[in-house]
Amino acid sequence: MKTFIVDSFTSEYFKGNPAGVCFPEQDLSELKMQNIATELGLSETAFVIPVGKKDTYTIRYFSPKKEIPLCGHATLASAKVIFKEGGPDKIYFITIEKLDLTVTKHGEEITLEFPVYDTEPAIVSPAMLKALGLTAVNNTVFSSHNKIIMLEIGSPEVLENLNPDFNALIPSHHGINGVLVTAPAVNNGYDYHYRYFWPWAGTNEDPVTGAVQTFLAKYWGAKLNKKKMKAFQSSSRTGYMNVQLQNEKVLLTSRAVIVLEGNLMVA
Repeated sequence: MKTFIVDSFTSEYFKGNPAGVCFPEQDLSELKMQNIATELGLSETAFVIPVGKKDTYTIRYFSPKKEIPLCGHATLASAKVIFKEGGPDKIYFITIEKLDLTVTKHGEEITLEFPVYDTEPAIVSPAMLKALGLTAVNNTVFSSHNKIIMLEIGSPEVLENLNPDFNALIPSHHGINGVLVTAPAVNNGYDYHYRYFWPWAGTNEDPVTGAVQTFLAKYWGAKLNKKKMKAFQSSSRTGYMNVQLQNEKVLLTSRAVIVLEGNLMVA
């Protein structure tokens, strides 16, 4: 099976977020896809299959632990490969939730069109804050569609230096996929920074995640009174994306680089 590893939300090798991209030529069971994703050990691996039209594909995403309904960096990675292999400059991905994701190519940049979701006020336990290494937060909200808690703090430096205790973080909350910590940017060309920790559903930290922009962009857009913003993920690998709110959609624009191409042996 043709398989790629692609670093997404970056223009540099070994930065951004690496995703696996697989193109099955035969039907794979969910167990087989999960085993492949676990074997690759990346935040997510996408399985992409054309559905008759030259520009349309189904896409499914698996973390090393479970199937994920929507993933930004694996969508970007999949599109990068398809464009490199000669696909048209505008393609469509259909997810397991029947979302129809439009993806367009503009030179080296790729734009993903994702839905926008609301958040609601939330409260987190002192145990979660302690596990994250936080003593105070400015605001807490919950994205029920994504099952993600979001904490806004005031300092991008504190955010960058977070070193969570994941053994303590996991039992501090139940029934979620992850916790996102975000802060306003300070004089560096970006509007906001963020990091995403998700040991409940995937890896300890997702180096650069696009799917959280389905609620994070709307949150910061309202707070900053902006429709166009630039976001920076301050993980150790770092990554960036331009975000644009457009009606009930958020457009994510960035780059990706292919770092590995080969054949995965599937019995």
